[in-house]
Amino acid sequence: MRLEFRVSQLRLRAPWVTSSGALTERSLVQVGLTGEDGVTGYGEAAPLPGYDGVTVAEVIEALEAWTPGGELPALPQAAAAIDLAQWDLAGRRAGQPVWRLLGADEAPAVRVNATIGAEPPAAAAALARKARAAGFTCVKVKVGDGDELVRVATVREVVERDVAIRLDAGGAWDPGQAAGILHSLAELDIELCEEPVHGVEELERVALTSPCPIAADETNVLSRRVCDAVCLKIASSGGITGVIRDAERARALGYEVYLASTLDGPLGIAAALHAAAIVEPDRACGLATLDRFEATDPLPPIDGVMTAPGGPGLGLRQFS
Repeated sequence: MRLEFRVSQLRLRAPWVTSSGALTERSLVQVGLTGEDGVTGYGEAAPLPGYDGVTVAEVIEALEAWTPGGELPALPQAAAAIDLAQWDLAGRRAGQPVWRLLGADEAPAVRVNATIGAEPPAAAAALARKARAAGFTCVKVKVGDGDELVRVATVREVVERDVAIRLDAGGAWDPGQAAGILHSLAELDIELCEEPVHGVEELERVALTSPCPIAADETNVLSRRVCDAVCLKIASSGGITGVIRDAERARALGYEVYLASTLDGPLGIAAALHAAAIVEPDRACGLATLDRFEATDPLPPIDGVMTAPGGPGLGLRQFS
């Protein structure tokens, strides 16, 4: 077994604006795992220092230390790259898509949300109109920058009540701020709020009085139930295997589960769609982000739904 990898840069069509700043380029570590039979499986590590604190250099160090055939690296992002490559390799050898290897009879069709960054109200309104016209039934609005009240109200006016609005604060608030803002937005019929605060106890405190459901995103809440839902990601769970494991743990604790990415590349998004065959998300998933890149989107949503590729393995080519 031979492992090779390279760092690639994906340019964004426009800056990705959140409460923590703006991103213009995405760094990914692409992995190829070749067996003695000459078949290669491909994977992807998607660290994002501003989100998970993990750098490309740390991923490379973990990959260089990994022994083919051994346990996956402790670093989840590096583990994800190898796990994806192993699933892709198994599927290519079998001539079957990963979702079929996982036991599904047909390709998972996953309802997804559109995402609106921390945009000025006029820009947020334009994105909301576009999302509604494209058939999305859920839009996620970035909040936590101080301008969220006007932004969310503007989006609600555009999409009316037939489209769910989800908030993503990225832990920008303290419990007091979160309680006040969520109650101020309650009349706008908020579907849920992701990560209003950081920390297990803090999330539990907010969830107890929140007028809308609370979901954990960055905070690990898999030791006990403290809120309503858990957002799982391929990168932070350590791949397809890890996402399925974490979903089982979350459901055993009583959480709803859905999937998302942190501006993953095509392989990471494809992996999440395959994993959905087992996870069966309870809510719309945050996977419709590939159109943010200048490169062609190989997995475009249709009427707010994304379908796992049907080709062998993950169904996408890399290193071409």
